[in-house]
Amino acid sequence: MDINLDFIYGHLPYWLFIILMLSGLFIVVSRGNLIKKIVGLNIFQTSVFMFYISIGKITGGTAPILLDKSYSNSDVAYSNPLPHVLILTAIVVGIATTSLGLALIIKIREEYDTVEEDDIQKMDEKDLMTYNKKNVLEFKS
Repeated sequence: MDINLDFIYGHLPYWLFIILMLSGLFIVVSRGNLIKKIVGLNIFQTSVFMFYISIGKITGGTAPILLDKSYSNSDVAYSNPLPHVLILTAIVVGIATTSLGLALIIKIREEYDTVEEDDIQKMDEKDLMTYNKKNVLEFKS
C-alpha cells in the first residue's frame, strides 16, 4: 500500500478543517450538556469559516482593484473577495445563534435546575405521566 505523502502534506489545511469539523460534530452529538453542545456547534462553525476563507486565498493573487485600464486584459491573478464577505455575514449569524442558544439555556436552567439533556427529558416524561394519570382519573369520574 503506497501512501502518497505529498498529497497528505499538500492538503494539510483541509485535513485540519476536517478534523476540527468532526470534533465539533462529535461534541454536538455525543454530549448531553447543553452548553457543551453550543461549544461544539461553535467549533463546527469555525471550521467552516476557516475552510471558506482558505478557498478565497490565491497564492500570488492581488486585490481585485483595477487602478489602470491596461490591466483589464492581462494575466493578473485576483483573490476572490466573496468568500471573505460571506464569512463576515456568517460570523454575525453565528454570534446571534450562540447568544440565542445561551439565552435559551439560561431559561431552561431556571425552569429545570439543570442543563443536562437526559435529566430534562426524564423530568418531562415524569410530568407527562402525571398529567396523563390526572386526566384519566378526571375522565373516569
